[in-house]
Amino acid sequence: MIKLYQFPPAYGLPNMSPFCMKVETYLRMAGLPYECPRNADIFKSPKGKMPYIEDTGPANGTSGKIIADSTFIIDYLKATYGDKLDANLTPRQRARGVVIQRTIEESLYWPVVYSRWIEDVGYETVKEAAFSRMKFPLRQIVPVMARRGLRKELYEQGTGRHSRDEIYAIGCRDVVALSELLGDQQFFLGDEPTSIDATGYGFFANLLWVNIDLPIRQQAQKLPNLEAYCQRMKSRYFG
Repeated sequence: MIKLYQFPPAYGLPNMSPFCMKVETYLRMAGLPYECPRNADIFKSPKGKMPYIEDTGPANGTSGKIIADSTFIIDYLKATYGDKLDANLTPRQRARGVVIQRTIEESLYWPVVYSRWIEDVGYETVKEAAFSRMKFPLRQIVPVMARRGLRKELYEQGTGRHSRDEIYAIGCRDVVALSELLGDQQFFLGDEPTSIDATGYGFFANLLWVNIDLPIRQQAQKLPNLEAYCQRMKSRYFG
């Protein structure tokens, strides 16, 4: 059995973290049995971030193996349990998938973080969803510390050095480009789902279906193929 350690569900989504939702979506797409322990603790993660998994099954003698980082988790699952989703992809399709993943996770991600954690309207929404279950005084202290830490990360990464308008211009440009890459296909690499769609769904569902009405979401709402894509993924794997 695979144990997936992640944040609790929020906003009516399997997870408010696109990376956690990515891994859970992949597990469903690949048909791998898993459970989500209620005692998930970010401080027990090898890299201090969610998600991480513990493989308690006997496959390849890996019982008790712990893997962190959503991309390394999926690489491990493919290597250990087979790659049903991507086995028949061409080299060009694989390269396209890498570019899509990098655009979502390394570029679009940071403007989304800005909209959730730095903008007051986003921060208040996230604070309620993520920390309301904490006991006092932690629910007052932890959100402030998390916001301060993410503000520092944004600045060090570079996005936080830009103006608000410049940050949203980057995010909106990425959303439009990804919509164009999806086009009228059912999924990002064609008419059959592949592992990159776990990333796509995790991020775009969190962007479109979380009511933080800021420029990146507004841009995504203007592109109907993104909404249709998310509905397709939800119906197929979370129906």
